[in-house]
Amino acid sequence: MSGSNADTARLERASAESRANKARSRKAKRKDGGRLDKIAQWLLENQTGLVFHTVAPLFLAHLCIPAARPFTSKFFELSYYNPYTGIYSAGHNDLCFVALCVVLCIGIRAALMVHVLSPLGRHWGIKKKKDATRFAEQGWMLTYYIVFWPLGMYLYCKSPYYLNMKELWSNWPQRDLDGLMKAYILAQLAYWIQQVIAVNIEAQRKDYKEMLVHHAITISLIVASYAYHQTRVGHLIMVLMDVIELIFPLAKCLKYLGFTTLCDVVFGVFLFVWVWTRHVFYLMICWSAYHDVPKVSKMGCFRGAPGEIAGPFPAPTEGWSHLLEPFKDPAGTVCMTDGVRQGFLTFLLALQVVICVWSFFIIRVTVRVLKGAPAEDVRSDVEAEETESGFYEEEVVAIEEDVGVDSIDLKAWERRNGKKSTSSRVTGANVRSHGDRKDLLTRIGCEKQID
Repeated sequence: MSGSNADTARLERASAESRANKARSRKAKRKDGGRLDKIAQWLLENQTGLVFHTVAPLFLAHLCIPAARPFTSKFFELSYYNPYTGIYSAGHNDLCFVALCVVLCIGIRAALMVHVLSPLGRHWGIKKKKDATRFAEQGWMLTYYIVFWPLGMYLYCKSPYYLNMKELWSNWPQRDLDGLMKAYILAQLAYWIQQVIAVNIEAQRKDYKEMLVHHAITISLIVASYAYHQTRVGHLIMVLMDVIELIFPLAKCLKYLGFTTLCDVVFGVFLFVWVWTRHVFYLMICWSAYHDVPKVSKMGCFRGAPGEIAGPFPAPTEGWSHLLEPFKDPAGTVCMTDGVRQGFLTFLLALQVVICVWSFFIIRVTVRVLKGAPAEDVRSDVEAEETESGFYEEEVVAIEEDVGVDSIDLKAWERRNGKKSTSSRVTGANVRSHGDRKDLLTRIGCEKQID
């Protein structure tokens, strides 16, 4: 018996050490996560101030210091204007314009959400702070796409590739483009970069990884199409994607305002448009990239500035440097080969995979709506209550070990308080009933309050 008791004591000590190690590990993770959360929260709360202190000095320098304008004008004006043709070409200075647009997007979004949309949501009857924030987020997206989707459609209707897929690839490479088209594409690139920043400093959604992958692929496609002078197909894809981003935020705003029936109607429109734009027309673009490019585009490599393009000439058979040259030198060698075409097609299909994942989520919502439930966003934020509960459980375990709950006679405590255990089994320090554990820790002064 003594040997058995000794073995039991050793097992209990080993178990206690294991719990202590786990508690220390959890504390370390919470400490690191807390620092990251504080940084993200600080950025979130100071977006408008950071934007003002970034843009104001740059604008004042541009306005008041003529000697600085050759540098500052890159941020406020489109670069590479050709006064003889009235159109623009691409170059590295475009990054300055994109950077300013990113900063402005962050500032306008934060100011609109805090000072306009959130108060408007509360005025219209949204009580919960979380719902008001979600309403403001969707309201910002609705505001953005109310401007940019009609602009994209206007440019598309005026384009030579309107309802003509083959024209997406004709007369390639075109190293120049209209000023309005250039501003549209660069502003869209800035918006998606801002989206990446937003999803990393705000409450994460359940599909955070899918959104991050989607944004990364979208940014890659915009940059690659711009560098490779395939802005036509990039423009058409953005028009197809943006119409959904116009309808879906509208449905979400209606939901938060309590217009459930109207939300369901808009959701039905969203479902129809989603299928046609992202699973029919988008795949038609993918098919055109596979089928039409070899027939319409001039295959091979070209080089030279706009109006002085030489080619085609055979692509290098060795190395990969020629594939990266369009990003390094806007007037350098740019190639359209089977490998380049397949690379673009791979990115397009990867984006379709992410869209299919979201389509699965949408089907789940549709099934719920058909069963009579209101349309809900399956991509909703991880609930704060769930996060707090998980945090609370870890804190409880750590507190138990710190104050020596193992030494407390739980049975005697229950008898004194006339309380019966609701758990089927109690062993050592483990109290399976969450309510009993909370009551116990409150009695001994160790309960951690969760705000």
